[in-house]
Amino acid sequence: MSVKNSWAAGFLIIAAIYVVAAVVGVGCYLWMPGSWPVRLLVADVVATVLVFLTSLPLRNASVYDPYWSVAPPVICTGFAIHHFSPAVAFLLVVLWSWGVRLTVNWALTFRSLSHQDWRYDDLQRQFPRAFPVISLTGIMLFPTLVVYGCVVPAVVFINHAGLSAVSVVGFIVSLCGIVLELVADVQMRAFRRTNTDHAAIIRTGLWRNARHPNYLGEILMWWGVYLTAVAVMPSLWWLGVGALVNTVMFVFISIPMADRRNRRLRSGFEEYWRQTRSLLPLPKGAG
Repeated sequence: MSVKNSWAAGFLIIAAIYVVAAVVGVGCYLWMPGSWPVRLLVADVVATVLVFLTSLPLRNASVYDPYWSVAPPVICTGFAIHHFSPAVAFLLVVLWSWGVRLTVNWALTFRSLSHQDWRYDDLQRQFPRAFPVISLTGIMLFPTLVVYGCVVPAVVFINHAGLSAVSVVGFIVSLCGIVLELVADVQMRAFRRTNTDHAAIIRTGLWRNARHPNYLGEILMWWGVYLTAVAVMPSLWWLGVGALVNTVMFVFISIPMADRRNRRLRSGFEEYWRQTRSLLPLPKGAG
C-alpha cells in the first residue's frame, strides 16, 4: 500500500502539517508588534498559507479540512493562559468539546490522502487550471477568515471574562449546538453502518424532518460564543459579523451544494426535500 493510500500515513502527515502550522502561527504572533486582533489575523493567514503549500505536492485540498475544528480551541487556549478564570475554563470546555467532536468526526470519515472532499473534486473538474487559486482563496483563506470572525468574540470574552445571565445563555446555546451535532453524527453513522444502499436517504431521528441538522448545530455554536462576548463587552455588538457570515455560508453555499449533489445521487430526494426543512428538525407543518 502506498503512503497516499494509507489511512495511518495520511493521518500522521496531516498531524505533522498542523504541528508545524501551529508553531509557525504562534511564532508569527509573538514576533509581530501591534494589537492582538491584527497579530492573530496575520498568524492565522500565515498558518493557512503553509497548509495550502503542503496541499500542492499532496494534490489534496482536504488537508485543510481539520483546520476548522483544530484552530479555535488551540487559539483560545493560548489566550487563556494569561487570563484564566472559572468563566474562561467553562468557555474552554465548550470550545474543546466542540473541537474534539468535529475532529473525531473528520477522523472517522477520513480515508486517506488519495481521497479529496467531493466539493473540491467538483471544483477541480470544472476549473482545472484555476483550481490552485480557488483552493487557496475559496477553500482555505475564506473559511479561515470565517473562523477568525467566530473566534474573536471568544478571545474578547477570555480577556474580559465575567458571568452574567447573557453569558450563561450563550453557553447554553453553544452546548445545545454541540449536542445537536453529536446526535446528528451518531444517527448518520448508525444509518450508514446498517444501510448498504448508498442511494438511500436517512429518514430517522433528527434527519427525519431536517436535511442538515448538523449545520444548525454549527450555527448555534458560534452564535452562543458571540453572546458570551456581548455579555462582557456590549459595545462590541458588531462582532456578530463572524457568526452571521458563518450562518450565511451554510445557508447559501453549503446547503445548496449538498442538496444539488443529493438530488443527483439519492433516490427519492425530491420528495424528501419537499417534506423537510433545511435546518430545523421540526415537522414542516409545525411553527
